[in-house]
Amino acid sequence: MALRRLSVVCVLTVLLAGSLRAAAQDVAIAVHDDPRVAQALELAQTWLDAERAYQQVPGLSASIVLDQTALWTGAFGVADLASGKPAAPGTIYSICSISKLFTSIAVMQERDAGRLRLDDPVRRHLPWFTMKPGGKDGTEITVEGLLTHAAGLPREADVPYWSAPLFAFPTREKVLERVANQTALYPSETYFQYSNLGLTLAGETVAATSGTSYADYVRTNILEPLKLASTTPEMPEAQQGKRLATGYSALGRDGKRQRVRFFTTKGIAPAAGYASTAEDLARFASWQFRLLESGGTEVLKASTLREMQRVHWVDPDFKTMWGLGFFVEDRDGKAFVGHGGSCPGYRTAFLLQPEAKLATVVMANASGVAVDDWAKRVYDIVAPAVKAATKEPGKAKPADPKMRAYAGTYTAQPWGGEIAVLPWDDGLAMLGLPTDDPVKDLVKLKKAGEHTFRRIRKDETPGEEVLFEMDADGRAERFKRHSNYNNRLK
Repeated sequence: MALRRLSVVCVLTVLLAGSLRAAAQDVAIAVHDDPRVAQALELAQTWLDAERAYQQVPGLSASIVLDQTALWTGAFGVADLASGKPAAPGTIYSICSISKLFTSIAVMQERDAGRLRLDDPVRRHLPWFTMKPGGKDGTEITVEGLLTHAAGLPREADVPYWSAPLFAFPTREKVLERVANQTALYPSETYFQYSNLGLTLAGETVAATSGTSYADYVRTNILEPLKLASTTPEMPEAQQGKRLATGYSALGRDGKRQRVRFFTTKGIAPAAGYASTAEDLARFASWQFRLLESGGTEVLKASTLREMQRVHWVDPDFKTMWGLGFFVEDRDGKAFVGHGGSCPGYRTAFLLQPEAKLATVVMANASGVAVDDWAKRVYDIVAPAVKAATKEPGKAKPADPKMRAYAGTYTAQPWGGEIAVLPWDDGLAMLGLPTDDPVKDLVKLKKAGEHTFRRIRKDETPGEEVLFEMDADGRAERFKRHSNYNNRLK
């Protein structure tokens, strides 16, 4: 009877998970088709592509995820400047420190399996780890301290692997050799100190407690079950010139970016080695939303994921918060979690708002690019539209197709780059590009006559006229505002 009851429970759990997933997909499809969301997605794409172009980033891939559905996944620019190969949603990038999320999940799997505890001293599982805690109180360096970056460890293994041009990442053996001579920076559990060495040790702990190599462990227990077929715990050398984007440096004084040589992170792969795609990271986000909604177990227990995404460390200045592997950030009373990545030639961002079940992924093949801010701005563009569409499905009127005749980009030279005009609500919106804050700088226009619009002020009263002049095909060729003209670019 016990076995029969267990089978019934398992069947019901699977059916419940399936029904929840189907319901979530139905909601996401309805939201995706909402005119407000379609307009927000167009604005996000227009803004992202402009940021990429004005900052001379070769290529960019991105995804916007609502629960189990990618509202949009796309790419701009090129994966390689020499060949001109276009970037694509399936282009592979180094995700560098986003690797730490996978390592942290592996640690928590081992914790849930009873093979380690978060308060275990690291040396219990890694006898060769003989670094003494900083300070005089002798507080142990624990597994939890590795995941929260509060162990007081040095930021890096004692090898200059971030130094150009070689980026000579150490072997595992070299990391172990050098760590014996390193000393802690601070007493454990005193300050937040971001540490690639710490998450490298976390990966070593997983290998020690599981009895298998780190790479084999994460492939078998995380990547394959989640069907992340394009995600690897090390840079895929065989994909050079194929799906792997070529990395480029930060901009020099000459306004150019230099090609960065291919690298593999070797011994610090658990902290910085992974490569992935916008499509796979979208799936990774959907898994987290699905797991949290179901309350069940899929690769990880839902309660464990919630535990990871709660604050486990707050720095004394109350400005830095960290979960178990995840950063945790408060923005206007909403909790955001995720991680960023910065390796030679690549910048990536993975941002989730669990309550809204909304995630943004941005990946660039260039250093010195604020993709973390880009992911936040994309969220700010899309989230209000998704919220409105979810709260009042089917209430928004379809956009007037006649507005498309005015849409496009218009020159703003020499004062600025360009002005994008897009359908918005029942009229138009204008956005000067480039801009750091597309939501704040968006200007709404309401139709006031044939080819004539009025700017809508912040107090909702009408401002000056914007008059579009049309070409023989009925398409706007320029607009007149404040008695001056802006000509169409495209």
